[in-house]
Amino acid sequence: MGGTKVWDAEWEVNEEQARTLIGRQFPQLSSKQVKRLGWGWDNTVFLIGDDYVFRFPRRTIAVGSIRMEGKLLPKLEAYMTIPYPKPLFYGEASDEYPAPFLGYAYVPGDFPIGVTEERRALSAETLAKFLRRLHEFPVQAALKCGVQQDHRNLTDIASRKVKLEGFLSKVVEHLSPEESGVIEAYISRLQKDRVEAVNALLHGDLHFKNMLVNENGIVSGIIDWGDLSVGHPACDLSVAYSFLPPYARGVFFERYGGADEETKLLARLIAVYIPILILMQAVDDGNEAIAAEAKSNIMRALSD
Repeated sequence: MGGTKVWDAEWEVNEEQARTLIGRQFPQLSSKQVKRLGWGWDNTVFLIGDDYVFRFPRRTIAVGSIRMEGKLLPKLEAYMTIPYPKPLFYGEASDEYPAPFLGYAYVPGDFPIGVTEERRALSAETLAKFLRRLHEFPVQAALKCGVQQDHRNLTDIASRKVKLEGFLSKVVEHLSPEESGVIEAYISRLQKDRVEAVNALLHGDLHFKNMLVNENGIVSGIIDWGDLSVGHPACDLSVAYSFLPPYARGVFFERYGGADEETKLLARLIAVYIPILILMQAVDDGNEAIAAEAKSNIMRALSD
């Protein structure tokens, strides 16, 4: 699959470079092992010894969010009810590497891939309490740290629907007829064009690749805060649909403090939208486990 993808890097960092950059700026870490953990669209991630994770931006667009995370994440500590990677090491740009980079406390856990519905349901209250507190963080304080305000037009359902149709046409051959039928029926039922704007501080990218669970399948960490932004809480509340089985959603929304019908409508849409994007990338990477998980997230989001 040639051509440039939205997730292609502008520059890469390998383990050797990461070791050199970290050792030079943080000599106390220079004896520790450096291991590449993986990469997202915006950052390459390394494990340093057993205690720290470093994220290096892979493209210019990610630099602002690394700076913003460095300012805002420490301020969130009092609001956090689930472990998260708190910044500890602030790397500066240099001649050898064009961007700042950040080192965080390592949050242990596994990605919630193939977790049973029963076990997922056990996290309903944990997730609701976490989002309730996060969404209480003062919006003005977040904006002062350079957080972007609704840069993704979250409330514009009409344009997201058009994008969704485009994505669906790209992955339809990787879906069963039943799966694509369910998604197409859902899209055609979406009649609303936009919802009322609401402003809260958002994680902004809450999906299974940014969540960790413990050995019992209970959510034990929320990672990758590069999409911190101010916008409609439905963006984060989408986990009620993508992660939780239908019978656990009542408990979730009750513990969160309620959500109106518009919020739920938008939350469900985002719970389909994000996994379709993840599915596109997984297909491109040939990653069958991630592709299968993305599909089951979509099917869960569309079941009542």
